[in-house]
Amino acid sequence: MKKLGSKKESRSIWVTIGLLFFLLAIALFTSLPFVYTISNAFKPLDEIFLFPPKFLVRHPTFDNFSDLVILFNSSWMPFTRYLFNTLYITLLGTAGHVVVASLGAYVLAKHHFWGQKFVFNMVVLSLMFASQVTYIPNYIILSRLHMINTHWAIIIPALASSLGVFLMKQFMEGIPDSLLEAAKIDGAREITIFWRIAMPQVKPAWLTLIIFSFQSLWNNNGSLYIFDDELKTLPYALQQVLAGGVARTGTGAAVALILMIVPVTLFMITQSNIMETMAQSGIKE
Repeated sequence: MKKLGSKKESRSIWVTIGLLFFLLAIALFTSLPFVYTISNAFKPLDEIFLFPPKFLVRHPTFDNFSDLVILFNSSWMPFTRYLFNTLYITLLGTAGHVVVASLGAYVLAKHHFWGQKFVFNMVVLSLMFASQVTYIPNYIILSRLHMINTHWAIIIPALASSLGVFLMKQFMEGIPDSLLEAAKIDGAREITIFWRIAMPQVKPAWLTLIIFSFQSLWNNNGSLYIFDDELKTLPYALQQVLAGGVARTGTGAAVALILMIVPVTLFMITQSNIMETMAQSGIKE
């Protein structure tokens, strides 16, 4: 019996080790595009145009980044202006979207009113439409509000994204009603219950929402609504670099890394909460 037990135990250890190596291989495979982007950003031009191409850089250099700085310094607008515009739109739009979506989800999940089901069905229905479908209606509405050629033309549509309301409502429904009723009995106001009880309970959900909103706004070039150079964003400016042709292939590689590194860094910081959101999304009592 001991021998059988020891065989079973040793077999489970080998299965665990095999599974570990399998997951490690999958992780390495999925990280290849990120590694290749980093490697390309530090390649000199002769390595970028090398055939057959090499995956890893052999003689790393910062020339691509220095050329990018020189290119922006010779343009009409400095790099810092584009960066400020992007950070302003991204941070304000992300914070506003999280607040608006959370407030809407809290009302739909924890309050009962006439037409509640209809409103939520409209939220779900809006998820079926691609963003390109709303370009013309958004432009007409923003034009009537005199927001064209302003940063609000990007921020306002981001606040109204239905994905955040849908995601937050699913988590708000998991908050026990008895917890909210106890707070009301203790004399807490509705806004206090929302900020100090409901929001901490769904922290993984709104951290995940921050990632989605941040990535969307960070990569938004705003070319449909913004026309003045002083108001344009970093992605638009970097896309103009890529439009320079073959001569700017090296700076284009540096651009790709800059656009990718910020969302990836934010994801790594909040990774544990995002994984928790994915795990809890399939749990129903």
